[in-house]
Amino acid sequence: MHNETPTGSGAPKSNLSGFAAGARRYWRSLSALDILAALTALLIAAPVASIAISVFGETTAAWDRLAGIVLPRYALNTLMLAGLVAAGVSIIGVTSAWLTVMTRFPGRRLLEVMLILPLAFPAYVVAYAYTDLLDHPGMVQTWLREVTGWGPRDYWFPEVRSLPGAAAMLILVLYPYVYLLARAAFLNQSAAALDVARTLGHRPMRVFFRVALPMARPAIVTGVALALMETLADFGVVSYFGVQTFATGIYKAWTRMDDVAAAAQLSGWLLVFVFALIALERAQRGAARTQDARAGFKTLAETKLTGLRALLAVMLCGAPVLLGFVIPLITLAWMSITGGHAFFGARYIGFALNSLTLAGIGAAATVGLAIIMAYAARLSGGRAGRFATLVASMGYAVPGVVIGIGLLTPFGIIDNAYVVWAADATKAFERWTGLDWFPDRISPLLIGSIFAVVFAYVVRFMSVALQTVDAALGKVTPSMDHAARALGEGPSGALRRVHAPMISGGILTAALIVFVDILKELPATLILRPFDFDTLAIQAYRLAADERLEQASTPSLAIGLLGLLPVILLSMQIRRSRPGARAGGS
Repeated sequence: MHNETPTGSGAPKSNLSGFAAGARRYWRSLSALDILAALTALLIAAPVASIAISVFGETTAAWDRLAGIVLPRYALNTLMLAGLVAAGVSIIGVTSAWLTVMTRFPGRRLLEVMLILPLAFPAYVVAYAYTDLLDHPGMVQTWLREVTGWGPRDYWFPEVRSLPGAAAMLILVLYPYVYLLARAAFLNQSAAALDVARTLGHRPMRVFFRVALPMARPAIVTGVALALMETLADFGVVSYFGVQTFATGIYKAWTRMDDVAAAAQLSGWLLVFVFALIALERAQRGAARTQDARAGFKTLAETKLTGLRALLAVMLCGAPVLLGFVIPLITLAWMSITGGHAFFGARYIGFALNSLTLAGIGAAATVGLAIIMAYAARLSGGRAGRFATLVASMGYAVPGVVIGIGLLTPFGIIDNAYVVWAADATKAFERWTGLDWFPDRISPLLIGSIFAVVFAYVVRFMSVALQTVDAALGKVTPSMDHAARALGEGPSGALRRVHAPMISGGILTAALIVFVDILKELPATLILRPFDFDTLAIQAYRLAADERLEQASTPSLAIGLLGLLPVILLSMQIRRSRPGARAGGS
């Protein structure tokens, strides 16, 4: 017994010392890039952590009323909207992708590029255009009454300001997510598998449903998931159409009830929907893997369409472009010419500069941090790097309104501490010097600053930049890293002199995508922007909320035009999505 006691008491100390020694070795093995990547991931996770903590906090009277009265309505409307959007983007995206890959018809080469153009417009801008066009005093119903002689109550017309109307607006601008991924999947499918199905007597439609569609399912599911994440994040369309979803409820709780706690708890419920969607998408993909057809490349056999079939293909591929881009563009241009504001007035130049400033700084910060995180994960090659990138990628699934509310609590704590410290410091300075140099009221440091808005953009769009940069880095062979090290370059030198020039195309692509997304972002900017720092998106939202649609057309059109060039540059890369892809067709 005398000998057992020291041994028993010494074992925990030995275990603890071994654990501490292992932790020290692991810490010393981390590079500056690893530490910076981990810190970036933690900062990006801060808004989500803030919301998660608030869910378990004390409830308020406002939250009790919301939970008992409108929470079921928010949940039902959100589910119905997501279901309609999922069905719509799947049908349009998959159909147009299959037709542009597997068939030849007049105008195919032009349509395969134009099918991406609706991405230039945010959904709320398209909603403003169609409201002016289809509402009771709009052009369509006015023409209908003039032609038929009907009165306002003599006919029925679909109500655009409704849940199905909101779903239609979102479908028209979000189907390109499914189209792009499905088209890439179809292009990279095994031509031999499709040929075998045809030799077994299957007609083209049966080949599509039995062979091509199952092989493309992982890509299609990912595209639908991206569209649904944008649907859950949407605030502009549902707010303008009066559809009560979680996004509108969160904003109302914050602005009208002045209850950040209730807004945070509603945000927690929305996060449940978001993470359920992520889990469903991962479960649907399962262990599916897509085949890389480049190893044994064979040109896909295309079916030439003529007559009515060619006309039907043109209509099916042209309708999304017409409804999602051409009609909104023409409508907004006409509204702006007939009753809009001056494009080049001092106010709108200021709005445009504010938008471009935020988009430029946000894109630079997001892509810069994405490069650091992707490169750190490449160097470490361990679980820590992969976990950091996974955490940093969560922000894209979190709506902007949730990120905005999630940042209010931690930023508020920092601002309160800063205000108290600054007040004490200025009083001490004035007592010591007798000078009264500082204002009596100390302004907050973070909330209502450019930094807060850019931070929200980094959280929201890090996933987009990270995936693009990581894909570009994946094409750089490890031998290039070894050669750089052999020549005496450290990790930072190899990144600056070797990798950055080689992945410049991927970096530019990531910057363009984030730039366009920030131009369209509304709720996070609306919540966190500095006072009297309005952007084109906020100006369009305010004018439309006041039913001044003609005036709202000017900033709406400007958003679309500013985002059009990056989208065109992105769309021109479609034809190079597979080496050797034939540019046939007319």
